Amino acid sequence: MGRAAPQRTPGAYSAPCLPSTSNKVSGTPDPPGSPHAQPTRPQEVAVSTTPEDSLEKAEQTAVLLLPGDRQATPAEVDFAVNTAVSILAAQGITVERDLVRKVLEARASVFQADSSAMKNDEGHVPWLADAKADRKWDFWDRYRRYLLSVSKLPTQVVRRLDQSTDDVLSELEDPQREGAWRRTGLVIGQVQSGKTGQFIGLAAKAADAGYRLIVVFAGIHNDLRSQTQLRIDEGLLGFDTQYQFRSDDDAHRHIGVGAMSHGKRLKAASLTTSHEKGDFARKTAVSANVPVGSVPVVLVVKKNRRIIDNLRDWVIDNHGVEDPETGRMVVPDLPLFVIDDEADNAGVNTSKDPDTNPSAINKAIRRLVNSFTKASYVGYTATPFANIYISPDTDHDELGPDLFPESFIRTLRAPSNYLGPERVFGLQTDGDEEDIEPLPLIRHIKDTDLWVPDKHKSYHQVPDFLPESLQRAIRSFVLTCAVRRARGQVAVHNSMLVHVTRFTAVQQQVREQIDAHVRLLFDVLQDRFSSAREELEEELRELWDEDLVPCTEEMTGGRLDWEDVEPHLHAALAKITVMAVNGAAKDALQYYERRETGLSVIAVGGEKLSRGLTLEGLSVSYYLRASKTYDTLLQMGRWFGYRPHYEDLCRLYTTRTLQRQYAEITAATDELRRDVEEMSAVGLTPREYGLKVRTSSLGLGITASNKMRQGTRVRLSYSGELPETTIFDLSEKVVRHNHELLESFVARLDALSAGKPDDRSGSITWSGVAASDVTEGFLDSYLTDRQAQRVRPAFIAEYVRQCAKQGELGNWTVRLASRLPEGTPAEIAGHSVGLITRSHSKSSEAVPGRYTIKRVLSPADELCDLTDEQKDRALKATKEAAKGKLNRKGEPLDPDTPRGRPLRHQRRSDQPLLLLYPLSPAEVAKSSGNPEPVAPLVGFAISFPFSRHQLKTEYVVNDIWFKQDMEFDDFEDEE
Repeated sequence: MGRAAPQRTPGAYSAPCLPSTSNKVSGTPDPPGSPHAQPTRPQEVAVSTTPEDSLEKAEQTAVLLLPGDRQATPAEVDFAVNTAVSILAAQGITVERDLVRKVLEARASVFQADSSAMKNDEGHVPWLADAKADRKWDFWDRYRRYLLSVSKLPTQVVRRLDQSTDDVLSELEDPQREGAWRRTGLVIGQVQSGKTGQFIGLAAKAADAGYRLIVVFAGIHNDLRSQTQLRIDEGLLGFDTQYQFRSDDDAHRHIGVGAMSHGKRLKAASLTTSHEKGDFARKTAVSANVPVGSVPVVLVVKKNRRIIDNLRDWVIDNHGVEDPETGRMVVPDLPLFVIDDEADNAGVNTSKDPDTNPSAINKAIRRLVNSFTKASYVGYTATPFANIYISPDTDHDELGPDLFPESFIRTLRAPSNYLGPERVFGLQTDGDEEDIEPLPLIRHIKDTDLWVPDKHKSYHQVPDFLPESLQRAIRSFVLTCAVRRARGQVAVHNSMLVHVTRFTAVQQQVREQIDAHVRLLFDVLQDRFSSAREELEEELRELWDEDLVPCTEEMTGGRLDWEDVEPHLHAALAKITVMAVNGAAKDALQYYERRETGLSVIAVGGEKLSRGLTLEGLSVSYYLRASKTYDTLLQMGRWFGYRPHYEDLCRLYTTRTLQRQYAEITAATDELRRDVEEMSAVGLTPREYGLKVRTSSLGLGITASNKMRQGTRVRLSYSGELPETTIFDLSEKVVRHNHELLESFVARLDALSAGKPDDRSGSITWSGVAASDVTEGFLDSYLTDRQAQRVRPAFIAEYVRQCAKQGELGNWTVRLASRLPEGTPAEIAGHSVGLITRSHSKSSEAVPGRYTIKRVLSPADELCDLTDEQKDRALKATKEAAKGKLNRKGEPLDPDTPRGRPLRHQRRSDQPLLLLYPLSPAEVAKSSGNPEPVAPLVGFAISFPFSRHQLKTEYVVNDIWFKQDMEFDDFEDEE
């Protein structure tokens, strides 16, 4: 039986937000690379012969003529455009050739690199190749055609989605396999990059393969759960769950894939709905009479212990039998597939004793999975830090193993048009990909201490003023809305995020202040003859000239004139509403209801905005909310995603400290991805990967960030790594100390053996140096900046000593770098050298007393001690590692010099390299604005070989860590 639509009262939540990164509203083009662009629902589109319809037909025709497995060349785009225009002309339809070319070029320029994975196939039976031939894949085929024809994704992106979902599905078990089995995996994507579209494709294929109960865990809030359910309704089920449980119910409310012309009506069911209160309810399930087992049943459930337990009890009551060995009730013949969206949130066990007291939600999920004899579990996350720290050895009589991804870990690359953390904050890499410079989108906040201080209470009374930075951000949002209207993007969603506090009472005060300010702006703009209106228009014009015009010209090479934008200011401002988005507010972001006209909203919120919930058309973010943990910070970055035709208008207003923290997180997550790619190439398993990350300097940074060190034994290894100094303390005491240390160390090396000078550069190299000389003569005494969490010389020295006990790292090469004749001449322990120039990093703020550079290493220096044979092997390995990868332009990588881990793999275990860099004080003053240091700064980099005795050379760093932190505190007090 179908259900009537839920009754809605005025002001109540009536429909969930549109899916993540959706931008398709009344004729607005979809972001071509988003695997889950939201289309206008097909049944709502009337047939007409408008110019928009003609352009759409031309685009659909031209896309079919482009290659699907690679980027189209300009000649191929020209051919597709000309052919499509000619075909339509023969049908009596006229369309502008230049418009077709512009739309097609936007789609054709999007590319996406392959995914990478490591896996453990123990107990796994390969099955997908045979199943491809003898099973029908109707759910997937319907979704694939929907993505191409309705969502208008580039063919290459859809093919990548097909390939990556096949890759994940093949790692799961065949649902038709007899006996008991279990598979657990993890897929790592990026925030707001298309994970939902990917797991809908995976769920479609799982349904085709024979999984009959598919459970999607979607966050901890109702609005995120209902948002995900709507996506499932449109991409997989094909009907509106607010009106019917089953595809064959009488309501016939077909949507998404179910509403396409010539699309198959496939049998499926759901016991959850897209209504805000449509979560699983046992009473509803009992009365629904849904045939679980005969057709795919898809449930979208939020992470709530009570709801998950009710779901398990319902399944056990209907399908459970007693296990003769354990006496437990289990479900023997109903293959379960669990998709855990944001798998690091709420599902990870956070209790102190994981074997005896799992946290409530983790316990509920494990009980559910362990109640089925045939079960597959896949977690999706952009922040896998917590998942990596799940113990792979935890087991429990009732709950079974923990949710460590024992079977596989796979990383997904985002399409090239994704506005991700690398493009917002920049990224420096130690490998074969070029560095990424940050886009000019960040604006710094310095004036909020008296308004909403960093550390405030829930009863904080917000002073009766708005900081100038927030007023400027609001004006920027008004201009963005006006510019988009001037560009023809009228019936589109525009959103601004204000995230300054986690307390709902404080959020409400902020909402009221902003609402009053926006109303004041509108009233002023209404008054044609007031001086206040002239002042406001002058402020908007000033912001336009100083900020928007230069940024747009830099990013796009084009611009609009003020005269094009000014006429749209009034309409843009009139449309803006201000809403609070939190558990206490009654506001709902009604993107779906306003899809025909577009919603312009300033959303004031906290936690609800930091996990999964999508702000459509987000352009301006005002963000103060600090967090100590990597994953929380990255998830709060709602400004990542797809911004078609308005990337240049996006702004992030935040503090310098938060910008620096995000840059660190960006580097850490990129390193995790690289680790997966490199370790998959050498056949490591997820268990070995987890161990490697937990004991690397990356793991050290994660642990420091998450404040896990009090209760966690933190083990450390620098095997195969390249620690290098990039942050320098400019206090006179530290600069003098490190310079004197360099002088004494070089003198010590000279006393051991004669250094070999390089005639061209003046660099000096010493060979055969003992490990004790490196630790005692340099590392034990070097002073680093407190911000350099991952380059602690005391940690490195202890690692060297551990390796020396195992017969490793005993034969050092030390090179004092010089750049003659270019560098400023200097004397170091009697040697004439040319000082190295390293400019202050553009992506880091200039801070008094601190100097930050991108890299201290010159990559060619890392080759200086290798034999010709080692160099040849290293280049071959570097090229092999680059196979199948694309650069930022979508071109195949073709490295011409050895670098990164492939290079360090060629080092013998007794062949480490220490590189010393004396840095020019004049450059410090020139590029950072700090006073010129009293002596050259001393930087270093160490190229470590891979240890053959990883378990014996890693060590627990807690004691050194705590001791060093106390020393840091004492040192700061002394200053």
